Amino acid sequence: MENSHRFFSNHACKYYPCHEGVEELNCLFCFCPFYLREDCPGTLEVIVKGNNRIKDCSACTFPHRPENYDVVIEWLSERKR
Repeated sequence: MENSHRFFSNHACKYYPCHEGVEELNCLFCFCPFYLREDCPGTLEVIVKGNNRIKDCSACTFPHRPENYDVVIEWLSERKR
């Protein structure tokens, strides 16, 4: 596969597909690299329970879309500086 370092789908995963409605699901970023950050380029909701704020990314497909690979890498590279 051309650009296989940028994309793969793990159809053998018991959680695949983790998001419905995405035809080409990129499993490269299975654990979202933005999850522990307060800001991110995807869509998220925040659940407030008492004094805790919990990020709910269950409806976000940003890191799983093949066309967003470059954005994810660029975003992570900029944040490291």
